[in-house]
Amino acid sequence: MSKRNSAAAKNAARERLRIEREKQAKRAKVRRQAIVACSVVAVLAAAGGIGYAVVQANKPSHWEAVKDEKVVAPAHTTGTDGTTVIIGKSTAQKTLKVYEDPRCPICAQFEQTVGSTVKKDIDDGKFKIQYIGGTFLDGDALGKGTIGSRGEGSKNAMAAMGAALNVSDEAFLEYKTALYSKKWHPDETTDKFKNDSYLIEVANTVPALKNNKSFQADVNSGKYDAWALAMSKTWDTNKDGVTGTPSFVMNGKILTADSSGNPPMTVAAFNSVVDAALKA
Repeated sequence: MSKRNSAAAKNAARERLRIEREKQAKRAKVRRQAIVACSVVAVLAAAGGIGYAVVQANKPSHWEAVKDEKVVAPAHTTGTDGTTVIIGKSTAQKTLKVYEDPRCPICAQFEQTVGSTVKKDIDDGKFKIQYIGGTFLDGDALGKGTIGSRGEGSKNAMAAMGAALNVSDEAFLEYKTALYSKKWHPDETTDKFKNDSYLIEVANTVPALKNNKSFQADVNSGKYDAWALAMSKTWDTNKDGVTGTPSFVMNGKILTADSSGNPPMTVAAFNSVVDAALKA
């Protein structure tokens, strides 16, 4: 082989090597650009995700938002925001205040044992009742603490009771009885009342509410949610000194069955304290 041919071959080889290196450099540049672009997208996506999470975390819960809504009062109510609920014959001389929480197991026990007696006394005109509902078992203290720390069933049931009250006094009382019944009242630790479908299922056992589309629409839409909170605030700020449920007040005094301050939980005890209060 001549020296010329040998030099030409070497030059050709170097040129091929240069071209290959340029190709590799271009491919490497493209890869780096792709990696940077993907990284930017990932960072933006992460930032967007974090931003969305922050927004969602700071978004008020349903019941926190309801606090700022205008109260829609059910029919058959009076007073500020419709929180005065008095049921009974106008001829009844005295009014028994009844303080209850929908999720309260002791309230359920009272209603199952003494509820029919209370209903008969109302129908007979022995006294009227003023219902005052609390929602403290949800873990809230309106104006004093965080809302909804242990559930929302008391508030939701209260709103559904407002929808029943909007139908009639009788529907309200019958629905309250059904909610407290052994069949439907859940364990205190089970927040079944937070589910509208469950509240409607219970309502279907009440003639005036069975398949009542208007009632169901009010429950599903939360029409009386703000009213439920207003009623709960009335319980929280009551002037009767009531601190638990059930509690009963007549003539400005809490009716108790014994020196320990326990409420009357039997028909005999209830009749005794109420008859004494009626005579006072």
